[in-house]
Amino acid sequence: MTLAIVTGASTGIGLELARIARADGHQTIMIANEPAIHEAAAALGGEAVEADLATPDGIVAVLNTVAGRDVDLLMLNAGTGMGHAFLDQDPAGIDHVVMTNVLGVLRLAHSLGRRMRDRGEGRILITGSIAGFMPGTFQAIYNASKAFLNNFALGWNEELKDTGLTVTCLMPGITETAFFERAGLLDTNLGQMKKDDPAMVARAGYDAMLAGQTQMTPGLKNKIQATAAEILPAGVVAKMHRQMAKPKGE
Repeated sequence: MTLAIVTGASTGIGLELARIARADGHQTIMIANEPAIHEAAAALGGEAVEADLATPDGIVAVLNTVAGRDVDLLMLNAGTGMGHAFLDQDPAGIDHVVMTNVLGVLRLAHSLGRRMRDRGEGRILITGSIAGFMPGTFQAIYNASKAFLNNFALGWNEELKDTGLTVTCLMPGITETAFFERAGLLDTNLGQMKKDDPAMVARAGYDAMLAGQTQMTPGLKNKIQATAAEILPAGVVAKMHRQMAKPKGE
């Protein structure tokens, strides 16, 4: 049986990716930094790893679980965010966002990606975001971390040309997940907007990964928004983002 790994799999897009992988017949290791991962994995018949990927110990826990098994699908979806102005944020929280969204992805991608490349086969999905195209006023750290992932995934995929291993960057728009509550964004226009279905986003990303596509932005609205963010002057986009992410009353 082939092996799929999904990070951030207790809720949202990650849970839906794991659901699809299990339905597709893959043995699945589901990873998250909260106890809910055990219930989620039990419901789907997957293996649970409760680990904080912002820490070296969390990375080791995942690698120890994988051990010598070959990884066929690696879905690096775990991410976190913070709202409010940069200078008002907790420094420890800033560190956690950067360590989770950037270093957590890089550490697993490097270790497991090498093994996949050496075998000459495999598919990797990295969850970036259309937020990575936008200067993130009142969400600056998160948007910057996603800009890093978008850029990294596209560049790395080109490096892997003709190796049998591909990297797909999933770049969703706002999606109905626990992210907004956890990031303190409920009291913003962004938090109150109509959001995409995580099952739809996961299916689009999964299918793009299997097809070896370089990137996937699900939904016409999100494609238009991403294109506009690249075309408009950065200062204009930053002001637009202010209106979406500024907490009410500030």
